[in-house]
Amino acid sequence: MAWLWLRLCISFQIPGFYANLLITQTPKHITAQAGNGAQLLCELRREHAGVYWYRWSQEKQNFEFLMFSSPMGKATYGTNMSQEKFSAHGASAHTYSLHISHLHASDNGIYYCSISQSSQLILGTGTRLSVVDALPLPPKTTQAPLSTKALQCVTKSKAPIRKGACSPLVWVPLATTVLVLLLSLIPIAHRFYRMKRRLWLRIHRQ
Repeated sequence: MAWLWLRLCISFQIPGFYANLLITQTPKHITAQAGNGAQLLCELRREHAGVYWYRWSQEKQNFEFLMFSSPMGKATYGTNMSQEKFSAHGASAHTYSLHISHLHASDNGIYYCSISQSSQLILGTGTRLSVVDALPLPPKTTQAPLSTKALQCVTKSKAPIRKGACSPLVWVPLATTVLVLLLSLIPIAHRFYRMKRRLWLRIHRQ
């Protein structure tokens, strides 16, 4: 009867009667490259004597018992499940992890950790594992092209400065000329101020 309830829960994608309250699995989805490994985490709200690990294949419509892991590190494996392929670790009575080695396309499926309570097997929220031949490359970030003037001023480190618009032979004389013009305006402004003051005094005396 318990196996019948398990198959119904998986077929209708119902994680269990109290799965959301008692068991949380992370991450929800893993995409891993073939030949590498993957790790699934299972967190319990209360202490239990251990967790069961199952795999559901939507393609094969097959529900397999992988292994049982206790807080003391003892493991019991299902039929045709090897220790080299699956290994479980219990960091505490609340946290368990399942490591899958040498991933293959046949490892695709939804992995559930579960606990036994009141003669019922309660499933976790599930982690979907997708095994691919190659992981997708991250999106490339493109930079805006530099303007023509900026490109002309860019020089490589330890490279001689090119002659042209960015050469000091051009902008140093220009800067000097601007500075001389500004200095020559100071006396003119001072004279203008004195003339304006004298005119103001004459008007008020009259």
